[in-house]
Amino acid sequence: MSDIKSKFHRKALATAADLRALIKEYGKVPIEEVTISQVFEGMHGIPSMIGELSLLDPNEGIRFRGYSIPELQEKLPKAAGGVEPLPEGLFYLMLIGEMPTDEDVKTVSKMFVERRHVPDHVFKAIDALPVSAHPMTQFVTGMMAMQTESIFAQAYNKGLAKKDYWDSTYEDALNIIARVPYVAAYVYNRKYRNGKHFDGDKSLDWAANFAKLLGYSDPGFVEMMRLYMTIHADHEVGNVSAHTVHLVNSALADLYLSYAAGMNGLAGPLHGLANQEVIKWIFEMLDKLKTDLPTKEQIAQYAKDTLAAGKVIPGYGHGVLRITDPRFTAQMQFAKAHMPDDPIVNTVWNTYAVVPEILGSLGKVKNPYPNVDAHSGALLVHYGMKEFEFYTVLFAVSRALGVLATACWSRAMGLQIERPRSITTEQIKKWLANGAVEGTM
Repeated sequence: MSDIKSKFHRKALATAADLRALIKEYGKVPIEEVTISQVFEGMHGIPSMIGELSLLDPNEGIRFRGYSIPELQEKLPKAAGGVEPLPEGLFYLMLIGEMPTDEDVKTVSKMFVERRHVPDHVFKAIDALPVSAHPMTQFVTGMMAMQTESIFAQAYNKGLAKKDYWDSTYEDALNIIARVPYVAAYVYNRKYRNGKHFDGDKSLDWAANFAKLLGYSDPGFVEMMRLYMTIHADHEVGNVSAHTVHLVNSALADLYLSYAAGMNGLAGPLHGLANQEVIKWIFEMLDKLKTDLPTKEQIAQYAKDTLAAGKVIPGYGHGVLRITDPRFTAQMQFAKAHMPDDPIVNTVWNTYAVVPEILGSLGKVKNPYPNVDAHSGALLVHYGMKEFEFYTVLFAVSRALGVLATACWSRAMGLQIERPRSITTEQIKKWLANGAVEGTM
């Protein structure tokens, strides 16, 4: 057993013991009352899951094991000559709960290299789809095809004690993280490069190797990928993709099935597909205005026209945040350092300068500020990746780090299958008719 694996197991056993004691003593203590609007509006804000890795504060943004995005950029280990954090370091932090050393990160990188082999039948399954299929369709198909490699499924079929669920889950998690860059790059090159193949380099870190597999060698792109993979990795368990992985895995579906299910959720326009929609919206605006650098006044009018047409301005708003997403800010800082004169980037900044006020004036938007999706596309376009349909696949590769680390913890802590109760509208009406007081359901 590797040192990282044994360290995780020790911490998980201690945490699971604390959890059992907590439930035994305080299990019937209510956390918050549920309102009727929360029942009808997607369970927004109802605390009903445990996610140990990250916590999203509406007024501060995401924190990974207590660390903010700027703190991660400062404290996580970096590649030689690099300034952005290595995603392997974030994975270690999420899994172990401690800030990793340079040596810890090298160990994680080595583990990913050793587990990188993707069976040929995975690529054949992708090849069975038309090249015109959306990249997320091809990517998820490949991940589903790789389910044949699940160590958990094989062990469970042979008979597996509940206390040992974590072990094979851990192995599946590391294998998937090691392999998703190869599946994603295969999809990209198949769809956009006529099947051209680029060799990886096992001496590189996870994100740098992914960049090489995609055919990109610009040092700026490599640094951007390290940042991108770090800040997109996790965002609590309540969002659609993370929650779906958590939900499906709670039924003891293996991580290949669970991860694929969650990434289907990520492909929704109200979730991860929004990064595709943002750059598409910008391209359409530039085309309509016949300019590469619209003024703030032009952007404001186009935004108002978008809203008047009954559409949303993609990349703005968030289900929890009530501030500018710190992940947006991190990307803005990266752009100021690497591409301050880029016209698309400046259009993103000028949009940021006018859209919050427009949305705020509507009087019904809880968060008029940009989220992570509002900036990522502009960075990718700058380095030549203009195929915006692929952007959600990049998001999926990063998201593997968080959702799979969470799955390791869920199985190690023995969390049970999810089964929330549903009620009918008629039940609510009867409850209110019987004299119920609002907010005490």
